[in-house]
Amino acid sequence: MARFCWRVTAAAALSVAAAAVSAKPSPSFAPLPSKAFADCPTFFVAGHVPAPPSASHLNKLRALCYDAFAVLHNGESKTPVYVVQRLNRALVDDADEKRTNKFFADARLPRSERAELGDYKRSGYSRGHMAPAGDMPTAQAMAQSFSLANMVPQAMKHNSGPWARIEQDTRRYAQRAQGDVFIFTGPVFTASSSAIGDGQVRVPTYLYKLVYDATTRKSWAYWQANDDAERVSKPISYQELVQRTGIDFLPGTH
Repeated sequence: MARFCWRVTAAAALSVAAAAVSAKPSPSFAPLPSKAFADCPTFFVAGHVPAPPSASHLNKLRALCYDAFAVLHNGESKTPVYVVQRLNRALVDDADEKRTNKFFADARLPRSERAELGDYKRSGYSRGHMAPAGDMPTAQAMAQSFSLANMVPQAMKHNSGPWARIEQDTRRYAQRAQGDVFIFTGPVFTASSSAIGDGQVRVPTYLYKLVYDATTRKSWAYWQANDDAERVSKPISYQELVQRTGIDFLPGTH
């Protein structure tokens, strides 16, 4: 595998107390290491790194910085908790790189915590980008976007259809915006979530994409079932997304 020269930080695995997060009360948040994402704070609104909900299964979290996005990775599910981007008109205008399609297992993650190419082979699921390849402004950023740390097992027709349209609409919005647009994308698992491959990479039941315009302070979120029958549905509010995920992505902005 080609060796890239991007900066990566690996936060120490977190030991967090088990705490159930109900659908209505304010969620409880697990602490993140103070140096998490220290090499790429500009991807986060006001430098704030959102904490995942406290849960015993979130005990292998690692912070990964790339050129055009950052990943909070969960070594239990072998997928992101979330992927965050900062887009604006200039970055979108530069996003015309040739798609590489060279997927690779991310060697910065321990083998026991990462997805491998073989996990997706004949699984019936596509390798679904969380930070889209179409958003990447340079050849190196394009190459990095094919890290499996940026992927989840996604229903094939959903990935190429409704989800692709959501990605395109988000990109078009960022191109029209007056300033920076912050985007959080990630999976949501339920008790019925299955897994693929020898590595048991978990298959999300839902996917979300949060869009926040830092100039207008407006936000909205797409919430999609990870299913081939799903269509692009009406966006939900930020508050509803926080209730559903247990993650306060934008504290102090609403």
